[in-house]
Amino acid sequence: MNVLVVDDEQLVRWFLDRALRKIGYDVITASSIAEASEKLRTGQIDLLFIDLRMPGGSGLELIRQLENAQQRPKIIVCSAFITSELEDEFRSNGISTLRKPFKLDELNATLKQCLER
Repeated sequence: MNVLVVDDEQLVRWFLDRALRKIGYDVITASSIAEASEKLRTGQIDLLFIDLRMPGGSGLELIRQLENAQQRPKIIVCSAFITSELEDEFRSNGISTLRKPFKLDELNATLKQCLER
């Protein structure tokens, strides 16, 4: 499974890259919405981890771009800025959430939930 991790924080990208590779996923990372858009255009992505607030754009912009995609990847929004209203909206659209800071067991539980949808 190919995973794209989009976050402006290098430590978050590094942690998710290491944790997901250990589980057996193929991981690529992007530090901006523009970089992520390019990687989504040029490769098959099965799962997208995306932050909401980043310099140069919002993760919501990228999610909206994917709404009409024929093959939309599964999405996990990984952010410290997830409100209960946003969480409900995401859930109703088949998107999982993971609040920062998170622990490895929370990551694993969110992954399991997301992939079972």
